[in-house]
Amino acid sequence: GPSDPVFSDLYLHDLEARIPHADVHRFTGASHFVSEDVDVVNPILDWMAALDGVPVGHPDSHAEGSAWAELDAHADDGAVAVVEMGEGGISESLTWREPSADARALASGLAAHGVQAGDRIALLVPPGVDLTTILYACWRMGAVVVVVDAGLGVRGMGAALRSADPDYLVSIPKGLVTARMMGWPGARISVGELNTTQSRGLNVVTTIQDLIRTGVNAPLPETPSNEDIAAVAFTSGATGPAKGVVYRHGQLKAQRDALIDHYQISPDDRLVAAFAPFSLFGPAMGIPSVVPDMDVTSPATLSAAALASAADAVDATLVFASPSAIRNVLATAGSLTAGQMVAFDSVRLLLSAGAPVPAELLRDATELMPNAEPHTPYGMTETLPVADISLAEIDEAGAGRGVCVGVPLASVSVAISPLDEHGHATLPLTTEADVVGEVCVRAAHMKDTYDRLWVTQHASASPAGWHRSGDVGHFDEAGRLWVEGRLVHAISTADGVLTPLWLEQRFRSVVGISAAAAVGVGPKGDERLVAVVVPTMSIRKARLAEPDLATRVRSEVDIDVVAVLEVPSLPVDKRHNAKVDRVRLRRWANKVLAGGRIGKP
Repeated sequence: GPSDPVFSDLYLHDLEARIPHADVHRFTGASHFVSEDVDVVNPILDWMAALDGVPVGHPDSHAEGSAWAELDAHADDGAVAVVEMGEGGISESLTWREPSADARALASGLAAHGVQAGDRIALLVPPGVDLTTILYACWRMGAVVVVVDAGLGVRGMGAALRSADPDYLVSIPKGLVTARMMGWPGARISVGELNTTQSRGLNVVTTIQDLIRTGVNAPLPETPSNEDIAAVAFTSGATGPAKGVVYRHGQLKAQRDALIDHYQISPDDRLVAAFAPFSLFGPAMGIPSVVPDMDVTSPATLSAAALASAADAVDATLVFASPSAIRNVLATAGSLTAGQMVAFDSVRLLLSAGAPVPAELLRDATELMPNAEPHTPYGMTETLPVADISLAEIDEAGAGRGVCVGVPLASVSVAISPLDEHGHATLPLTTEADVVGEVCVRAAHMKDTYDRLWVTQHASASPAGWHRSGDVGHFDEAGRLWVEGRLVHAISTADGVLTPLWLEQRFRSVVGISAAAAVGVGPKGDERLVAVVVPTMSIRKARLAEPDLATRVRSEVDIDVVAVLEVPSLPVDKRHNAKVDRVRLRRWANKVLAGGRIGKP
């Protein structure tokens, strides 16, 4: 229980060092008497049963070469590799030669400083040239990178860092100030030179620049193997506290190869990544990459001008952006000049993911990028990509129950864990058409485990070797996967289980509605359906819908909708600005319909 005021994470991590073989589960939110805050008996019984059970297996990764192999291969290449954008255009760029040399020197410098293989290094560094160099240096010398997305917010970042417990924290000065104020763990390493007073005030032990200088003449450390841990990445936290996801080097390389193979990425491609973590794949794939000038914590801040500037900087052929980013690009495209529009002509592939992507949005985007083939990959932090679908394939699939995400990749196995009448996923898994259940995934690029969350990992890995995604969906007769929402968002009624996405599609079809969410109120097993809608005409505060609008919403489904509530906007996750927080909406709707004040959801 990390909220324990005495036996805190400090003692947990001390015990881990003394008993390194132990399985660990950290009950977020639990305090001193853990058994009073959460159920610990069943997890303990499950753990004891698992001692004699079948070990969790993962598909073998046969990925060739290291994650930094392309950097080494381009060590003498003077072509541009990484571009960093600012408000006025390109602020900095590196040729392949520079990050290759700096990453090798920094890897040696880290080892000379005392960083050991397996040590955890949290990176609070904006996407760009510095992050690229630091990330690949850490991997080159065997350190475990802790990727904490700024989109989690300060509170979420703090929870993630306390969970991961990094040995070192590498950050720009702004992040070091926040780390000092919030008491985040890890010996401080600064990105950027500091004077003596600043270094003391921020507890900085050294700088990246000093480490590079130290490492120029120092020996390179031994390289890690496929089985060594490479990274701890965190989920978006859209359905609960963000979870640490552990990847080994072999799994990351398999992920790189899956992307290259499926999207036929070649050395002639150039990437614009409007989703910051995706930019880190550019060097691994051996292609130039750039992140547009935007607030990376808020994808919806991406403007058409910023995207055009980034595309022009590398003569982009690939663009990756979340649906909210694309919406704002289209909303601001009217300000583009003819010269700026030309920058999109070379784009051959547009990828959008992070939440369901409406076909209309992709279709509108092709007017801006006329030569691009729009695709929406489906996956999650634990496994990406899982499936993929193009706009043409979306049109071919037509309307259905949920969102069609396409056929699974050749290297990925997907099956359905059928839901019972109470909404619980059951066994055995099936690939039969029209069976609704939890989507389960198996792939060489699947995560290794959840970090310090044995109970969560155990529950997610059933059957052994599979990952339970938490998504609900089904296959159609053509073998295409349709996603119907999250299992935690399913509405358990007396007549069966309702999934939200197809209901929301119906509600959005009503004239005067721009967005919608379907949630349940009341006790599980007897929940009632509530529609929460955003009107096209702006409103200042939440309210009960007018009778005419409520009637039109109800007429769209053959299910009793007990209430229609209007809100100015739907609450969404911070990372993608696109995943609707239906758990929050459900709590709010329950309170409102129980006679509470109609406040902000």
